[in-house]
Amino acid sequence: MPAASLNLKAVPLNTAAYRSFTIDEAVGWVKRLCESKGCSQAVADSLARATVAAQARSNEAVGFRHLADYLSGFSSGRIDPRAEPRISSSGSIIFKSDARSGIAQLGIDRCFDSMCHAAYENGMAALSQCNSFTSGELGDYTLRFAKAGLIALAVANGPALVAVPGAKGKTYSTNPLSFAAPSADGIPLMFDQACSAAAFVNIAHAASTGGDIPDGWAVDQHGNGTRNALEALGGALLPFGGHRGANLMLMVEVLAAGLTGANWSLDSPAFHQGTQTPGCGLLILVLAPDFFSPGFERRLTSQLTRLTQMGVHRAGWERQHSMMESQSNGISVSVDLLNELSSL
Repeated sequence: MPAASLNLKAVPLNTAAYRSFTIDEAVGWVKRLCESKGCSQAVADSLARATVAAQARSNEAVGFRHLADYLSGFSSGRIDPRAEPRISSSGSIIFKSDARSGIAQLGIDRCFDSMCHAAYENGMAALSQCNSFTSGELGDYTLRFAKAGLIALAVANGPALVAVPGAKGKTYSTNPLSFAAPSADGIPLMFDQACSAAAFVNIAHAASTGGDIPDGWAVDQHGNGTRNALEALGGALLPFGGHRGANLMLMVEVLAAGLTGANWSLDSPAFHQGTQTPGCGLLILVLAPDFFSPGFERRLTSQLTRLTQMGVHRAGWERQHSMMESQSNGISVSVDLLNELSSL
């Protein structure tokens, strides 16, 4: 359904045409777009909520821009638009989800309440998921658990995009990781970052707009450093920190692919072309702080305040304030992007 059907008001931002949405309007717009691609109501609901949440946190790379990858994936068969994850458990704290070639978000939604209950009762819980499309905004999952009073760590893998030092070709995905912890002031500590120097979607966006990328982000097909985003797409991304970043990528790969039974990045089909699902993996570990140290949230808030006074950046603060502003003032999305998504 085209954006105009919502009769929303276009507003000028940075001289470009933008369209404003309330959060509910944006979720409804994305849901209808997904349903037009044959998505079940459950898939459309889950993906719409996650997409709009990322956009509202100003994480545009995995917001509306990333939605184009899902829409083309539904059309090509890389994502099953009606897949219902197969959920099972092992013991009282281990949950498993086979996404069955569907989106990653629905498996987390299906297990969220059970994981929270298990962690409250036992001190910890874990979710292992395999056979999904890419993870989307990994920080969305950890932040939701942190708002429920739990510490959360999440890792995910995907198709090989990164060439690490000394390797002959691409070896790992960007292999993101995210961590979040609840605090007494109601704003959880949270970070969500790739183990590569930059996320693939940021380079793809630069290529689509004709922009350059910073040094150290990628190499071209010959292994030479490049600032040309198109050359980077034909080459490979680079890890941050050289071998240290590569070590973190390997750790994420072992947890997100090895432990879950998902495809290794080397064996994962591309997420942006072809007809096969990338078969990605994701692992989430949650801890109930009071089982370890009563008063954790108060202690963390005190420590974060002290660090902030020393000039230390509080991870996740800006994104969560962006969400609060979006809940009050809505979000704005470029009309060109909305038209592109509608055309898909």
